Amino acid sequence: MEKRKPVTTSKLKKMKTDGVPISVITAYDYPSAVLAEEAGVDVILVGDSLGNVVLGYDSTVPVTLDDMVYHTRAVVRGAKSTFVVADLPFMTYHGNIDQTLRNAARLMQEGVAHAVKMEGGAEIAEAVAACTRAGIPVMGHIGLTPQSIHQIGGYKIQGKNSESARKLLEDAKALEQAGAFAVVLELMTEQLAAHISEELSIPTIGIGAGPHCDGQVLVFHDALGYASNIVPKRFVKEYASIGDTVRKGLIKYVEEVKNREFPAPSHSFQMEEEVAEFLYGSKK
Repeated sequence: MEKRKPVTTSKLKKMKTDGVPISVITAYDYPSAVLAEEAGVDVILVGDSLGNVVLGYDSTVPVTLDDMVYHTRAVVRGAKSTFVVADLPFMTYHGNIDQTLRNAARLMQEGVAHAVKMEGGAEIAEAVAACTRAGIPVMGHIGLTPQSIHQIGGYKIQGKNSESARKLLEDAKALEQAGAFAVVLELMTEQLAAHISEELSIPTIGIGAGPHCDGQVLVFHDALGYASNIVPKRFVKEYASIGDTVRKGLIKYVEEVKNREFPAPSHSFQMEEEVAEFLYGSKK
């Protein structure tokens, strides 16, 4: 496979200008990152969604900065030419600016991320601006913000009334003004996402926000059916069902172990006859 040129923030902005859709997928480990890059994904998001799909939490809130650093490093090792964005987890960018910068710097230095992502609008603009001034690229995230799920009261569609829609547009513009290079629009009406995308000069990345964003993002495990008892989501398209494949393979493995079918002779190693005689003596 021919190695492509690395994806950068300037390339992503040019893709918006040229009308070239941006493909984004989450990944949380080395093999997933390798496969995503081989597939030609433009951006990998090491999302704090790892709390749900990898660590087994019921929300993203328990995910720590150490968790994010650990998983981001693994992803970067597997994706040399893909732009890697890492989530700043819950309450790591809402305190004083110095602490925010230290936390973002950890994802860049220890996690080796190319950029960080923050959830929120105008209320985090100061933190976004501080990071961008320090040379840390920031992707914004508005609409349904999973870190605030307990405050929001569930996974509800955003921007359904004029007041909510106006606030989201203002938030998007505040993030752009603060220096964000892109913004995720999650679980909002198609019309609002289209309007925000038209109003911004930076790329919008949709998830449950309709087809008119500049790019789309899905969670790796959702897109590939890589879990058990997956709850269908209207905004997700499942492109494979690898969870079923994995389960069937493991069931077959257990059966063969129980029936002593595995390992077969072809999976075993034989000792040379003279060595066997030395150890156990001649059988004659």
